[in-house]
Amino acid sequence: MLTREEAPSPGYSGKRRLDCVICVEMPQVRRLHQKHVMQVACALEAVVLRIFGPEGGQVLFTRENGHVMLSRSGTRILTALRLDHPLARMMVECVWKHSGQTGDGSKSFILLLASLLRTIYATGSKELNVSRVYNSREAAESASARRLADQTVAFALEELEDLIAVAVAPYGFSLSAKTLTASTQSASHSDRVHVEKLIASFFHTRLGFAHSDFMGELIFKLLLNWSCKNDKSSSSDNSRSFQGNLYVDSNGCQADSASLSLRFLNDNFHALHTPVSGFPVSSSRLIEGQVIHRDFATHDQDSRQDPVKAVVLTVSLQPKWLNASDTMEIGNGTHRKSIVHFSAWAECSLEHIFATLQALGVSVLLSAVKQSDAVLTLATQAQIRVVECIGEDELALFLHLSGASAVSDCWGIKPEHIASLTFCRSILLGAHRYVHVAFSDSREQQPCNIIICGLGEGQTDQYAGAVQDVIHMLRTTWEPQGIATKAPSSISPGCVIPAGGIFELLLHRALLQHGHSHAISKHTPVVRQVLADAILHLPRHVHSGNERHFLQIQSKVWSLPDRNPFQPDGLFCKPGFSQAHCGNKSSQGEAEQSMYCSLFNNNKTVSELESVSCKYHLILAVLHCVKNLLRLDAVLHTPTQLHPKSLQLTYSSEDED
Repeated sequence: MLTREEAPSPGYSGKRRLDCVICVEMPQVRRLHQKHVMQVACALEAVVLRIFGPEGGQVLFTRENGHVMLSRSGTRILTALRLDHPLARMMVECVWKHSGQTGDGSKSFILLLASLLRTIYATGSKELNVSRVYNSREAAESASARRLADQTVAFALEELEDLIAVAVAPYGFSLSAKTLTASTQSASHSDRVHVEKLIASFFHTRLGFAHSDFMGELIFKLLLNWSCKNDKSSSSDNSRSFQGNLYVDSNGCQADSASLSLRFLNDNFHALHTPVSGFPVSSSRLIEGQVIHRDFATHDQDSRQDPVKAVVLTVSLQPKWLNASDTMEIGNGTHRKSIVHFSAWAECSLEHIFATLQALGVSVLLSAVKQSDAVLTLATQAQIRVVECIGEDELALFLHLSGASAVSDCWGIKPEHIASLTFCRSILLGAHRYVHVAFSDSREQQPCNIIICGLGEGQTDQYAGAVQDVIHMLRTTWEPQGIATKAPSSISPGCVIPAGGIFELLLHRALLQHGHSHAISKHTPVVRQVLADAILHLPRHVHSGNERHFLQIQSKVWSLPDRNPFQPDGLFCKPGFSQAHCGNKSSQGEAEQSMYCSLFNNNKTVSELESVSCKYHLILAVLHCVKNLLRLDAVLHTPTQLHPKSLQLTYSSEDED
């Protein structure tokens, strides 16, 4: 406790005043042990296990306001938990960051995290550093665990990507991004089916079996529509760049049409989708044009006019002439005029602006700001419809699709500011009325908006989030980047592999084979053994309901031809190794694929697919999270709203006679 008293001032009457009393409690420091990290990870693992795998269910949450949320999304469930422990919040934050980048793997993240921690602790207790002296065995085990985690991260950054590219990717196949740009006649039917299956597999893990196929087909049509749009726009002389050089990859190369569409959909998803509650998911659909999420501010009396000319405004047509504390002198000398004359002049100027709009044939005003009552009155008289307070992202999308420019000076409206529309009319979606526009375009493919329906607001939000996440997943699949060196990835773009734990089983086998090749790696076999053992837990959880099936698949993986790429004559040791060997459909790759199908699929068809690049990013993200967790030594409790008593500040005054 700290107290402070003032010294008596001149004329002090004998009264004493106590200015303040500050009660400070020193922050509590709690040492972190291995068991604490494991307890938190296992607690989160227990939550995730309920919704993981083909037999996983959904979690029912009841919020404080009484609303009920039913979800199978790992990220949504983990972020909905009320977590007091800082380690738990740290783990969930890592999951949230990874899911935000790749859109996938939140449940696998927690399971692999807990498995890695268990494996590292078990191995670290046996691999103690005898060259150093520690205060206790627990300190020695913690140091050994940190060392193992650092070595595992180093191995993953240096060798894991090439290991996956050579020993795992050849058993999958690459989906060409041209599938989204090819015409219906020229596109391979199998490629289209595989892309739809990849998307449907994602929705299955996120939303369940019921609507996964339907949503997969719907999103494929959305991607196909925008890919064709971007493909044709890129060859047009009138095409405009949206947000500068947004569609140039990290190597300075122009991205293909599929990559353009994925980035465009991701950056403009809020303006390109419309959630509608109160309808079944099967009512979701695509509609041509753009849906502006505002209604007409004036009477929609001219909705059947065809075609329509629209102007985008970023300012009010009747600006605010005077601000607070401004002074205006009207007239001078002997020709002074009253405020009535000024008001008449302002009204005449506004009428002149509408006369210009009518002369240009404008019938719709799309405004980013709210317009005055005088503007709305004159617009109604001129039979010009007005839409107010449109979001910035929606206006930016409209300008990009129409090719027009926004008006920032109401006196300078020119023909280049006018957008030609096929129609502009009201549309009723659920309980809301919006503005629906279609663009006049000589190209065959019109831009489209996706309507996402759900029985409740929470379900609709989940489906909308899943659609945006699947776009993230596809971007990661078709645009793999080397994380360690920021160089092009050795994993071929579009590489996928059948789901069901096959990736982990193949990587487990490759890591154990890699461990026997001491001459080509500077990392100890213990590091690879740790990662191999931890990864094996994921397919065990996938097939937890049928252990016999898991053992059968594992034995089939090990029975594959022993084509070890790490031997002196293997691909991994050849100086000419490049990504051309990874997952391409060469004659050897096709033979391996058919051999794989004969081993794992009786009908030689793939039921579900998952991205190899997303799996690689998942492993790296988990390893970095483990490394950061094991670096923590203590938890310092600081004042928060949950613990307000840890810091008290009270002021009191006391007068004594």
